[in-house]
Amino acid sequence: MQHLKKLFTQPLTLLVLFVLLAILASVQSVLLGLKTFQPDGPLYTHYNNYVIFVQSFFHLVEQKDLYILYPAEHWDLYKYSPTFALFFGLFAYLPAVVGLSLWNVLNALILFFGVKALPNFTNKQKALLLLVVVLELMTSLQNAQSNAMMAGLLIWAFACLERRQYLAATFFIMATVYIKIFGLVAMALFLFYPRKGQLALYSALWAVVLFVLPLVVVDWQQLLFLYRSWGHLLQDDHSISYGFSVMGWLNTWFGLMPDKIVVLGIGVLLFCLPLLRFKLYSNFTFRTLTLCSVLIWVIIFNHKAESATFVIAMSGIAIWFFAQEKLSTENLVLLILAIVFTSLSPTDLFPKFIRKGFLEPYVVKAVPCILIWGKIIWEMLRMPRAEQIVEVD
Repeated sequence: MQHLKKLFTQPLTLLVLFVLLAILASVQSVLLGLKTFQPDGPLYTHYNNYVIFVQSFFHLVEQKDLYILYPAEHWDLYKYSPTFALFFGLFAYLPAVVGLSLWNVLNALILFFGVKALPNFTNKQKALLLLVVVLELMTSLQNAQSNAMMAGLLIWAFACLERRQYLAATFFIMATVYIKIFGLVAMALFLFYPRKGQLALYSALWAVVLFVLPLVVVDWQQLLFLYRSWGHLLQDDHSISYGFSVMGWLNTWFGLMPDKIVVLGIGVLLFCLPLLRFKLYSNFTFRTLTLCSVLIWVIIFNHKAESATFVIAMSGIAIWFFAQEKLSTENLVLLILAIVFTSLSPTDLFPKFIRKGFLEPYVVKAVPCILIWGKIIWEMLRMPRAEQIVEVD
């Protein structure tokens, strides 16, 4: 048992595990064949999200609107930037099983190396952290989503900021923005570091580069049209659904119909409150907790949050737990709740009648994340003022 425990805390073992899981999830998605997303609806692949991404590249080069439905090709809308569509040209011409596998492996590797880059965490802590998020990673990979990549890039950006590698850090953050717009929240981390002008300059540089990158295949007028269309899509993306979020929790548990803007505003206020403690900016634990707050906040305050996005929140939870200086019983209980009700609730560990009759309708998956985010804010507000300057390795 001790030998097995040691084996699974070795970086190489976990690297191989992440790659194998990505390939397994990809092959499984291909072998599952076709499915419908509504009764008697058309048939689509189990890797529909990957098809959306691939087709977005072809729509881009064919000068089409990326942000309308293409029901003959895939289910649902493309909701990412034109730059992300261009990026998918790397996979677009590959056989489905090869391209899907490479896409999922890339997601898994970015999360793995993002965590590996974390400063002031031991190899054992990083290994345990990765094992905590592995179930959510599989959920994301089985849906061919970009969420593991988002989590990895945000964590890697924090690690680069700690090492004052500002060019890389700003690239990682701006890359998340051009995948999913909520990556902007991570720019709050800039408050903690010197040379803010340099951070602003590099961010603006990457923003411009990533903005104009699709010009390699489209003209300026088409590019502006695509960004306007993307903006309209994001603006109109306010359906009655509250998702696995704070809004969904308030609605299903308490019968409230909260205004999403109001709830978001309260979430922003609570997120910013600890940032008023300027004297703690030199405290590594405080900065780390802010990263955790970012990773959880972007999910629990997203009215479109779905199960596959929670690899981002769970990454924040795992970092929060292993960043604590002393093991807290209440934090351990919260972590166990997150593993059971966030990571395991969509699995067959729970009978289908429980999943469909209780866990999903009552957005139970989000509740431990909401509780832990509240605990993180409380810890940041209660943290002693004594400065703790930690050297980055």
